Amino acid sequence: MTKTAILGYGTVGSGVAEVLCGHEESIARKADGPIQLKYICDVREFPDSPYQDRFVKDFSVIENDPEVGIVVETIGGTGVALDFTRRALKAGKSVVTSNKELVATHGYELTHLAAEHGVCYLFEASVGGGIPIIRPLTQCLAANDLLEITGILNGTTNYILTRMARAGAPFADALKEAQANGYAERDPSADVDGHDACRKICILASIAFGRHIYPDQVPTEGIRNITPTDMDYAEQSGRKIKLLGRAVLQPDGTVSAYVCPHLVDMENPLAGVEDVFNGITVKGDAIGDVMFYGKGAGKLPTASAVVADVIDLARNKEHRKAVLWEEGGPDAVSAHPMATRWYVRAQTRPEDLRKTLGGGQVLARRGIEYGETACITADSLTPEELKQRLGALQPLSVLRVLD
Repeated sequence: MTKTAILGYGTVGSGVAEVLCGHEESIARKADGPIQLKYICDVREFPDSPYQDRFVKDFSVIENDPEVGIVVETIGGTGVALDFTRRALKAGKSVVTSNKELVATHGYELTHLAAEHGVCYLFEASVGGGIPIIRPLTQCLAANDLLEITGILNGTTNYILTRMARAGAPFADALKEAQANGYAERDPSADVDGHDACRKICILASIAFGRHIYPDQVPTEGIRNITPTDMDYAEQSGRKIKLLGRAVLQPDGTVSAYVCPHLVDMENPLAGVEDVFNGITVKGDAIGDVMFYGKGAGKLPTASAVVADVIDLARNKEHRKAVLWEEGGPDAVSAHPMATRWYVRAQTRPEDLRKTLGGGQVLARRGIEYGETACITADSLTPEELKQRLGALQPLSVLRVLD
């Protein structure tokens, strides 16, 4: 029998308890033996929980119990979650987590700490919620040299952009709708400013390219400045606006990674990813492009990914495969930001904007305002090259185009 403990009884933690205790027989078959939830650690009181007899407030109870072999961390953040994770690994207990911030900032340290103590640190749920992506990268696509990862990595922002496109709603109204439907937090900054997507692309890039990419190395822009006008121009040009996280391997072995809104061609599968769904495309040298799609968050989808890691650990006690990458540093990321084509909207005449940009495609839309022009550049430019071409012109909107 494998005995587990859950740290944190919030949305994901309670979902993990529900899945573990509600599917005991099927889990036992898949894990080659029963998995028992022995403890739930949380400083809060949950008098109505059906698992009341398993609650403890002191982590050391779990840390010092030799029967507990797997600890599930769903606390979040990098404070107490980091301390408890380190202590659990040093105590010889494998740790499973959905904590994207912790993996993105301390994944190198924690995966190697686990290896040093003969245990595992697994985090399938930290990127795509219920979408399997970590295991496919490390196992199913292992024969490939991975070249690029591009994805819609945040369901909240994708829902907001979908509502803006369908209803013509401004950002503020679409955000309020997302909050009313439970898709956005009261403080939505982590989602709408791109930080959540940044953490996820860091994890994927670290695994795919072998060195830790840290969030503070990834230029990140959110969706607060997207307008219905930009949505309309995108649609009329056969594109949709999506917040993408990208990580691309460069010829010199460094990685270009960034998060920002893009105009995405309607024929690209990512353009069809709507509402709270996520979509991640991975390019390998042998397989070409593959795509992973599904709900990227939610109580039970995320819990299912956590429990899948628990089952994997229970079933493979003697043959564990560590997920490891090397330490990062300034030389892991490219010194040269990626060049792409750009969408530029400005208060100027079409001929003047085309001249400023060195040519390009002038876009049309319904109800165009006098003097307003939108254009997609003909050339792929780095942000600095675009800035130089714009000169003194102050654009109303500037967005990357995904080619």
